[in-house]
Amino acid sequence: MAKTKTKRSTKATAPLTTRTSLDAKGHREIYRYMLLTRRLEEKLGNLYRQGKVVGGLYRSLGQEATAVASAYALGPDDFLAPMIRNLGSMLVRGVQPVEMMRQYMAKGDGPTLGKDLNNHFGDVAGRHLIAPISVLGSLVPVMAGIALGGRMRGDSIVALTYLGDGGISTGEFHEGMNFAAVNKLALVLVAENNGFAYSTPTANQMAVDSLVDRAAGYGVACEQVDGNDALAVYEASCRAVERGRAGEGPTFIEAITFRMKGHAEHDDQRYVPKELLEKWAAKDPLDRFRATLLDRKILTSEDFEAMEVEMRAELDAAQDLAEQSPPAPPERALEGVYYDTPRARDPRPRIL
Repeated sequence: MAKTKTKRSTKATAPLTTRTSLDAKGHREIYRYMLLTRRLEEKLGNLYRQGKVVGGLYRSLGQEATAVASAYALGPDDFLAPMIRNLGSMLVRGVQPVEMMRQYMAKGDGPTLGKDLNNHFGDVAGRHLIAPISVLGSLVPVMAGIALGGRMRGDSIVALTYLGDGGISTGEFHEGMNFAAVNKLALVLVAENNGFAYSTPTANQMAVDSLVDRAAGYGVACEQVDGNDALAVYEASCRAVERGRAGEGPTFIEAITFRMKGHAEHDDQRYVPKELLEKWAAKDPLDRFRATLLDRKILTSEDFEAMEVEMRAELDAAQDLAEQSPPAPPERALEGVYYDTPRARDPRPRIL
């Protein structure tokens, strides 16, 4: 165990390279994506309470820095696969708020044409975005395969995906992680450790002190980072991307953060002690990054106020467009579900 911790500490304090240096524009963009994530999810929460969101809503309140800053470290040709609570990473890759609203409201002109809900869609060719898989851990071998495919094609790409502390207890995580490690694939895995797998405390599902203690056993580079510190997440993600692109294999990043909402909007979070919520409220990632931007004189109080006004108008317009969108016509229900469309299928019964 001592060797594992020494290795982790060494990796986490590796010297930064020029790639990790952010200019003022980069600071502003990361903050704006974090703010957009929170305000968009607040909008979706209001729509959920109005009965306009079909299905569940899984918010990332308190975890915006992890998704946004890690995705911001990727290059345009890299591939990203979000999970249910990584809306911020999708915004970084170019997904628009109106797309997300149409998707959650099951509109006919949404990304999945009303067939699925929340963020279950991708855009492989355009935005190099791989659709989420609800089964936890399943994206790890998928993204390992994408990294392998990139190598076979001669492309210098990196594949990044996420999972929670509960997800690394699944078999597919271990299979995918081991495959990536043995083959030195350019895979970056960001594990958001928020202390609860749904309602199960992390201490009740694993005996080790931290997630990197488990991942280090595969011989991969591991870093533990403050997941509520956007710049720390960005720097660690840049190091991981550089390792992968240089052929040094995968990196496992444990982001210590906290989910300030329940597993979904229907979850009242009664299993979380009140003092724990108060502790993490004081570590709010937006408040912390805002203070950094003010201290470095990158943005002023007036700039933040103007950003809020602009974003409110943008999201109001997106909501208007989404609510005006028609539902999918019933006859399209089976289109795109099977290989052939309903009209093209042979109506005769088949003997299997």
